[in-house]
Amino acid sequence: MFEKIDDKKKTLDSKRPLNNHQLKNLKKYFDIELTYNSNAIEGNTLTITETKVILEDGITIGKGKSLKEHLEVINHKEAIDYVDDIVSKNLDISESVIKNLHYIILKSIDNKNAGQYRKTNVLISGSKHRPPESFLVEEKMRELLGWYFENKNILHPIQLAAEFHFRYVYIHPFIDGNGRSARLLMNLILMRSGYPITVIETEHREEYMRALEKASTEGTLHDFINLVAAQVEKSIDTYLYIIG
Repeated sequence: MFEKIDDKKKTLDSKRPLNNHQLKNLKKYFDIELTYNSNAIEGNTLTITETKVILEDGITIGKGKSLKEHLEVINHKEAIDYVDDIVSKNLDISESVIKNLHYIILKSIDNKNAGQYRKTNVLISGSKHRPPESFLVEEKMRELLGWYFENKNILHPIQLAAEFHFRYVYIHPFIDGNGRSARLLMNLILMRSGYPITVIETEHREEYMRALEKASTEGTLHDFINLVAAQVEKSIDTYLYIIG
């Protein structure tokens, strides 16, 4: 599976650097796709067209749509730009990067909890998994970062990114915004290894949630890694299409 994807990546790498028109086209496309799908997975009701209008025209959508949903779009786009900046500067994941990213996602929506690890215990609706108690969150996050740096040069980047995503949401370090930040951190890992932005599409939401639940309750990540890998391949195919 990884060999097939990496063969396509080699083809993509051979075409680099892409010209400015291609880069701008792809940036605009994936900003909208990732923002729409990641928010929709979490229950945001804005359509992809409404998301595009907000990002490209700066228009506030009315007709029963909340300010919170509008802010989720604006913030998520800013969070993508933050990830792009981290990658361009060749910086790596750290506790400050994680908290800064989360702050951007929740700012003006929940300023009290933006960028702050949760101080209360939580339950996840519809899941048998019970995240660690709040007093363990800081310790678990330090362990997660330790695991990442121990494995970043051992595991295939797709497996590393998928497993980091799972371990992160397993901890559920924040009151809200865990899914959005997990998918962005997954992309940070992929992009640092030269892979394009990867979108977990809302049409795969049930499969995505089911794979995470299976990993949490049964300890097997096979389905989740396969799902992420399939979406990575789709993103590479999109890049290859644009460059012809």
